[in-house]
Amino acid sequence: MTQTNMTWIEGAVVETEIHMTIVELAHASRTPEDLIMAWVSEGVLSPVGSSPQEWRFGGDSLKRARIAAHLTHDLDLNTPGVALALDLLEEIFQLRKRLQRENLG
Repeated sequence: MTQTNMTWIEGAVVETEIHMTIVELAHASRTPEDLIMAWVSEGVLSPVGSSPQEWRFGGDSLKRARIAAHLTHDLDLNTPGVALALDLLEEIFQLRKRLQRENLG
């Protein structure tokens, strides 16, 4: 008889716990601040805070900003197009996760 040892590892994804200013997000995503402001107004990014000087972006915003930057530069999408593309990508991701759960269950 074989014995299987399982080890559970718990941790937090550090990236989601980051709180960046608009300047830091612009630098990390290699995106101009005015484009980030346009993404915020279009709903692509959702910072905490009432004004650009007070905005704080989490790690999820960094990931979205990097994808948005690629969509903007590589596919030449405008801001509404980036918002739509990100929404569709998120929906595809959620559907794939759901399909995986159903196939495993």
